[in-house]
Amino acid sequence: MDRSEGPAVRRRDVLGGLAAGTALATALDANAASVAADKRKRYVAVGVGSRNRLYQEALWGPHKAHGELIAACDTNPGRLNHISARATKAGAKPPAPYLAADFDKMLRELKPDAVIITTPDAFHDDYVVRALDAGCDVITEKPMTTTAEKAQRILDAVKRSGRHIRVTFNYRYSPFRSQVKELLMSGEIGDILSIDFQWLLNTVHGADYFRRWHSNKAISGGLMVHKATHHFDLVNWWLSDLPVSVNATGKREFYTPEMARRFGLQGPHQRCRTCPEKAECNFYFDMAADPGLKALFLDNEKYEGYFRDQCVWRPEINIEDTMNVIVGYAGGTTLSYSLNAFNAWEGYHIAFNGTKGRLEHSVVEQAGVAGASGQDESDRIKTRIVPMRGNPRDIVPATGAGGHGGGDAVMLADIFDPNAPKDPLLRAADERSGAASILIGVAANRCFETGKPVKIGELVSGLDWPDYPKMPGHKDPVAQPPRMQRA
Repeated sequence: MDRSEGPAVRRRDVLGGLAAGTALATALDANAASVAADKRKRYVAVGVGSRNRLYQEALWGPHKAHGELIAACDTNPGRLNHISARATKAGAKPPAPYLAADFDKMLRELKPDAVIITTPDAFHDDYVVRALDAGCDVITEKPMTTTAEKAQRILDAVKRSGRHIRVTFNYRYSPFRSQVKELLMSGEIGDILSIDFQWLLNTVHGADYFRRWHSNKAISGGLMVHKATHHFDLVNWWLSDLPVSVNATGKREFYTPEMARRFGLQGPHQRCRTCPEKAECNFYFDMAADPGLKALFLDNEKYEGYFRDQCVWRPEINIEDTMNVIVGYAGGTTLSYSLNAFNAWEGYHIAFNGTKGRLEHSVVEQAGVAGASGQDESDRIKTRIVPMRGNPRDIVPATGAGGHGGGDAVMLADIFDPNAPKDPLLRAADERSGAASILIGVAANRCFETGKPVKIGELVSGLDWPDYPKMPGHKDPVAQPPRMQRA
């Protein structure tokens, strides 16, 4: 997929060492720069809301020498105007604007190398398949899609087109989570027999899912797909294994009209901005106070009528806020996982129980509703090895700067930089990993409805094994573990 910068770049470097000011050197340097620029990969983006800013800033900043955002596509013309203004402010050429109805036309006219997809989740598959069939590679936000049928459609399109997908699981790249992978690969705790995993969302971040489009399961797949896909992918990758069975229960008991009344409110109402009880509601959200959200959503409501600040107590919300899942893995490991969306702090605890001991890992992402101010990394991130015999030992956490615990910058370099070093942890995730993660959430949603366990093998066909690093008991980095049996 990547194109290297060849002789033109090397010549430019040589010219940089010559005496400045000569017309010949200046002309040659400009020509070399032009040739190098022509070798940059050409990207188009579809869905240019909040999540897409990560890729815009990468291509206008640290990776502008490696790629160019040549076009933007969205249902909302106001957001297309906004990305154009952002590009100009960043000193970049504004991407050509296309409305969503002209997506195929954009691909025909521009013939990009890859399409970056950051639309609402339920629409990923449509753009993914159309991009693959047009001969483009795809970079898509997690979750790759929201249902088993859509996952099958994507897997079939990959095989049909010969193109591939990059699913942006930035959690894999956080240094402290990569460190956990290395510890598990070392074999220090032996074969992993079971995992206890508890994830907590607070009433800032957690509540936000209930005021956005994510509160409609038909669009987001619910938190089991939209949010937990991150967590399920981490476990799949940490284990180098695939899930085969799921049993789960889920309910919505907090973000309800009844809970609003327990807090002394008369609501629910339509949205925060026009709510007559905003002064009394602890969940009031002032979208106008956030310049980025105001520019993307509040200022563009006139185009599509989407409210980014819907009431979290609305009766029509149909996603769960309390979920418990048991996952069986092909290698024999059992995962016990819980997700709760109305806690006083945000983060997670996970423990791997192995034949030689236990690995415990916890992260406080926000200490309370006001954030995690005053905490350094050693307070927020803790990793400990507890051997079967002997004394526990604390592991100094690996850390990094930037979003998602330092993972964003590393992932973006892995995606956009053709000179990025080879990754022994195989953190890049393709369509196979994308499907494996969402299918746990899809199966959990089915369990919520039927009360019965689900076999992953019943959901899709032709799901190949992702490229995984070697783990204890594996014969080679991509082999199936000895205990592994497909469903």
